[in-house]
Amino acid sequence: MDKIVFQGMRFYAYHGVFAEENTLGQPYLVDVEAYLDLRKAGQSDCLEDTIDYSLIYRLVQEIMEKKVYRLVEAVAEDIASQLLRTFPQVEEVKVKVTKPTPPIPGQYAGVAVEIRRRRDDGGDLA
Repeated sequence: MDKIVFQGMRFYAYHGVFAEENTLGQPYLVDVEAYLDLRKAGQSDCLEDTIDYSLIYRLVQEIMEKKVYRLVEAVAEDIASQLLRTFPQVEEVKVKVTKPTPPIPGQYAGVAVEIRRRRDDGGDLA
């Protein structure tokens, strides 16, 4: 299946279990893969035959910057479910939310959660 890919969308948000995370905030990275048939858009060269990428970005931005979650898992789940609800042509999504500076001692590039969600044959979310 074809896909639209967003890599490394950067946001400053206030998600986290600890009060300091909700008060001070921290940077996040979000990657999204939206799986859909892009054949018609590739042949027609018309925006109407695909998804306006800016709409995907704004949806993710809204969730990242205007909502507050305790768990990165919940952030990823909301992004995935909203993408599937908003864009009926998307059959499956993969969402990765990375917290580059979580409050965990040690040396690492970040901690991430990656989920995959798909629409079932009946049009409902699976």
